[in-house]
Amino acid sequence: MKKVERINTIMRYINNRAHFTISEIMRDFNISRSTAIRDIREIEAMGMPLVAEVGRDGGYFVMNNSVLPTVRFTDNEIKALFIAFMATRNQQLPYLKSRQSLAEKLLGLISENQQDDLVLLNKILLFEGTNPINPDLLELSDLPHPMLEKLIQILLLDSYLLITIEEEGAFKSYPIYLMHLYHEKGVWLIDGFILKDESRRIFPVDNLIDVKPSPTKNRISKKKILEKLSNQEEETNLVLELGPKAIAQFKKYHPLNVSISYTNPYQATAIVKTFINVNHSEELADITNWLLFLGEDINIKEVPEEILKGLQERSCLYCP
Repeated sequence: MKKVERINTIMRYINNRAHFTISEIMRDFNISRSTAIRDIREIEAMGMPLVAEVGRDGGYFVMNNSVLPTVRFTDNEIKALFIAFMATRNQQLPYLKSRQSLAEKLLGLISENQQDDLVLLNKILLFEGTNPINPDLLELSDLPHPMLEKLIQILLLDSYLLITIEEEGAFKSYPIYLMHLYHEKGVWLIDGFILKDESRRIFPVDNLIDVKPSPTKNRISKKKILEKLSNQEEETNLVLELGPKAIAQFKKYHPLNVSISYTNPYQATAIVKTFINVNHSEELADITNWLLFLGEDINIKEVPEEILKGLQERSCLYCP
């Protein structure tokens, strides 16, 4: 790591801690004591208000109520930020207005040469959702569901929610404990434990009508929820052995509830064990498509007949 990059990283490291020592800087950045001391002195010279504590276990802390210096970005860090912005267009992400103003502020912080580089990158690189006719760097145009930001705002304070969902033309309310909020195939999904009937269910955010904290009288502890889910776990009915090519495909995409276990120290082979609900037609189709996506470098040890039939219909690779 170059010196300027290291010092910028150390400054962010310091900003996130109430107290730190030279030994911690040496260990976390793999540098000598003299280099650590020299970097700290340079950071102090730039205006960061550090206060040294004397004693055997002494260290440094940042003085309260002081203005910290402006964070500096390297050329590569600037490119990384804006390429990330470009790649996430039309991904239905929340906080669009804040993301737009952030991009404008970052553009104002960098030099004209850096701006020229970003404009050129924006013309060359195309991502999903990019308009090749008019790839405007600040045109971060996606329209997430209007309830998404409200859901996240409440979720930051409380995971026990009362959600109202539109189902079959009617509005239904569910008190839930939100396990995960995730984005898959362009759709935001709520993975929730329904407190009333103690079952787990996936709700599309697109069907969300209202959300608010759940009444406290209906709540059970997270520990009990996890215990109930553990007791409800289904027996494994899909077992796969993956080779290197299949592992590479797995890393590109895999269903949220499917995990991988490596079977050798070099991570060249792995095994997947999970349960597939064959009575859920959509899940059945998704898993069949995913198995075909993994390719030929898999060995199916156990599979439901319904999935095997679907594979045989679509590919002779799995024919007996």
